[in-house]
Amino acid sequence: MLNTTPLRFALACGLATALGFGTPARTPAQQKAQTPTLIRNATLLTVTKGTLENSDLLIENGKIAKIGKGLTAPAGARVIDATGKYVLPGIIDCHSHSMIDAVNEGSLSVTSMCRIRDVLNPNDVDLYRALAGGVTTLNLLHGSANAIGGQNQVVKIKYGRPIEEFLFPDAPPGIKFALGENPKRSNFRFPGQTQRYPNSRMGVEETIRDAFVRARDYKRQWDDYNAAKARGENVVTPRRDLQLEPLVEVLEGKRYVHAHCYRAEEILMLMNLAEEFGFRVRTLQHVLEGYKIAREIAKHGAGASAFADFWSYKVEAYDAIPHDAALMTRAGVIVSLNSDDDGRARRLNMEAARVMKYGDLTENEALRLITINPAIQLGIDRRVGSLEVGKDADLAIWTAHPLSVYARVETTFIDGEVFFDRQTDLARREALARERAELEAAEVNRPQGGGAPPPVPARRRPAYSFGDNCMQMTKE
Repeated sequence: MLNTTPLRFALACGLATALGFGTPARTPAQQKAQTPTLIRNATLLTVTKGTLENSDLLIENGKIAKIGKGLTAPAGARVIDATGKYVLPGIIDCHSHSMIDAVNEGSLSVTSMCRIRDVLNPNDVDLYRALAGGVTTLNLLHGSANAIGGQNQVVKIKYGRPIEEFLFPDAPPGIKFALGENPKRSNFRFPGQTQRYPNSRMGVEETIRDAFVRARDYKRQWDDYNAAKARGENVVTPRRDLQLEPLVEVLEGKRYVHAHCYRAEEILMLMNLAEEFGFRVRTLQHVLEGYKIAREIAKHGAGASAFADFWSYKVEAYDAIPHDAALMTRAGVIVSLNSDDDGRARRLNMEAARVMKYGDLTENEALRLITINPAIQLGIDRRVGSLEVGKDADLAIWTAHPLSVYARVETTFIDGEVFFDRQTDLARREALARERAELEAAEVNRPQGGGAPPPVPARRRPAYSFGDNCMQMTKE
């Protein structure tokens, strides 16, 4: 007998779509995003235009529409009294591995054909935690197992939305490079394991050089082909090479290079190699010894995305100092701070405060490290990174100055829409606590006679614990 169930189901779905049932209605949050919002009487930390006391900021159609004092709320606008509170542009993390379950395609030394955007998880709970820390934009990078890794993806943290809504419109594409211990697999050598080339620092350089020699030849083939076609000649189309196409984009200045690096001599090597092939490194990631060659980095035109005080966790990190970001800033390098870790991403404001402490930066210089500077490095500063009329309404309201350890985020906006609200979050926690209590009260397996459940064994203290400034060994 013919099974007509799939056919009936398909027809029903088609009818539902035709009647409008297949198109989801706008959620209340999405509808509120279209409602103008006036933040009144706040301290606006614009980053690029100074600090504006007791000022207002109007959000309309996902953009910052007006900034000033005594602004009039449009009809139907949501008004937020921010007296005594601070408004900061959304924090931008220039080096993140959120939304990614496995960050490395480690089988080859060159994996430029791999794309992070193909494996993003929009339900990663760390995204919500980042929003609670005022973070709105992430640069999602491939890992550092390869001399040339995969392609990156810049996203806005629109938690709870389809992945298509995360992708940052028109953000320049990038690619991950890596130098040092990770691509040469120093810490991944086990008995019986087959070793992958390269196994040395000089091998890492040769791997990158060889890839760009091949990319340059590949580009020449296509240039010759296109020229011949323009002359009306009948020529054979070259075979596409998905590994080399992103590297050709680097040569043409269409794709940014974000390079994981630690040691000064390797950083110089990569910058010299880049100049030899006619491109510039966009950002040096981590760049723990950048302070040694800060002037050379500035001359090359690379940005630096650093840690605040994270060192001694492997040999190539021994010479790191907490003054690194400040010294590079003084040398004219555009410096940002990154997380490289979901936990650190929640408190990038505190990373900036620590750099201010170590390096004697001004408050505004410290705030630039997590706002406009990473925006410049990612080529998205025309849209985010500061509080300016016409820019995307990506911002957060803080209970105190963001560089204070007591500051908490009250509300985080992306494109004028609320994606984190502290009061809503606290209400959800209370509701969950009540639900849990009700479930426990109704538990059928509770011991009879009021007996207590068996005690939970105490957890053993770990032999090693990791701090932000060094690895601390705590033996039992």
